[in-house]
Amino acid sequence: SVKGTMDLVISVLDANDNAPQFNQSLFNVFLPEDTCVETVVAWLNATDPDEGSNREVTYEIDTVVPPSASDVFSIDAKKGEIRLTGALDFETVTFYDLHVKATDKGTPPLSGHCKVELEVLDVNDNAPEVWVTSLSVPVPEDAAVGTVVALLSVSDRDSGANGRVRCAVWPAAPFGLVATFAGSYSLVLREALDRERVSEYEVEVRAEDGGAPPLRASRGVRVPVSDVNDNAPAFAQAVYTVLARENNAAGAELARLWARDPDEAGNGRVSYSLAEGGVGGAGSGGGWRPASSYVSLEAERGRLWALQPLDYEELQVLQFEVRAVDAGEPPLCGNATVQLFVVDENDNAPALLLPAGGGPGPGAAGGGAEAALAAAGSSSSSSGPGLRPAAGAEGGAAAAAATNVWLVVAICAVSSLFVLAVVLYVASRWAPRAAVLSGPGPATLVCASEVGSWSYSQRQSRSLCVADGAGKSDLMVFSPNVPPPPGPAAKETQPEPPALLDT
Repeated sequence: SVKGTMDLVISVLDANDNAPQFNQSLFNVFLPEDTCVETVVAWLNATDPDEGSNREVTYEIDTVVPPSASDVFSIDAKKGEIRLTGALDFETVTFYDLHVKATDKGTPPLSGHCKVELEVLDVNDNAPEVWVTSLSVPVPEDAAVGTVVALLSVSDRDSGANGRVRCAVWPAAPFGLVATFAGSYSLVLREALDRERVSEYEVEVRAEDGGAPPLRASRGVRVPVSDVNDNAPAFAQAVYTVLARENNAAGAELARLWARDPDEAGNGRVSYSLAEGGVGGAGSGGGWRPASSYVSLEAERGRLWALQPLDYEELQVLQFEVRAVDAGEPPLCGNATVQLFVVDENDNAPALLLPAGGGPGPGAAGGGAEAALAAAGSSSSSSGPGLRPAAGAEGGAAAAAATNVWLVVAICAVSSLFVLAVVLYVASRWAPRAAVLSGPGPATLVCASEVGSWSYSQRQSRSLCVADGAGKSDLMVFSPNVPPPPGPAAKETQPEPPALLDT
């Protein structure tokens, strides 16, 4: 038999019987939420042992959880690089689940799979937020300490220390913050209020988180303070001195009084009235008359009016109380004293009255004599023509002669005193300083000024006050009716009438 040999080469053709395989089936990735776009998140690699096109692999993201994030990530089909194509936000999505598929080019194509779990890390990129959920305004100025003025809610979208918030109120007084529960605070009153000092507060609630660096936020709260009737009307002076010349016209304005009440609206609206006061009584020789018979006080504006002409010879000083009452509930009031001094005018001629008895000596017991002297003007001399003496005599010729002697003595004494008074008056008008009038016996000095107060002093001589500077009609000197010194002339003359000097 014949045998032959032949070499047979058998080529095994590749079949796509191997799917691509990733080097691991699960990839864990952690990304801060502030990671920049186009950053490579992960690099995947899948191998296929087949030959030729059966081993060529392409990559794609099969599914994304949540589906709304499908445009946040992209993968390079040839290299397997996953890049960030959108912004991350921890406060929106904290976790992503990507399913990646690697597919070869065989017929039919085969695929391998892996999963990428991507966790977003929080960054302190959110400032705290403050809301006013309830506001009780205005706050009465007499509100008790601890009164809740407002309720606030505070939050921070960050997590951990980045989301822990500390709160404070500025200014620190008179309000404070009290934490009620997580994220809620109460704005409470810590000190007493006074609307007359501060009528409205601008309070700022400040919040700060625990991040590094910390982020801050604030919220302003306007807190008006409502009025309470806690202030009584108060006069500027406890005692008012008012000067009024006699024979003034009825209805003339004498003064204007004003009481301050810092409260608001009706609580500060003041009305005025005469409280009490008057003149007269058992010791005055006449009946008591209330101040309301002489003056009237306007209720709204506090203007003091004269109801009738005043007569110095009838009324020298009128003292009464004035009351100011506000319109609050309950009403509060304040008082002041008014001293109304009537300024004398030269509206009465001088008169001399002779004593009821006769001259000295036993011959005068059998009868009495009376004489009257009247002067028509105050500028006449000691023996002026204006004096017309009249004498009546009863009894014998001796009594009439004695009466005439005493009458002449009285006339001379009065004329001498008058001339002396005129000389001193003229000297005081030209003197640069205060002049002093010496008179018989003690005198009382009474000085009055429209801008000052009255003062009284007892001296052995009658002092006349003359103010320096421009002259004003604001000075009076009252001389009391004191008993005259013993002597013939003194027995026949009346006390010197009160003198008024305008400077």
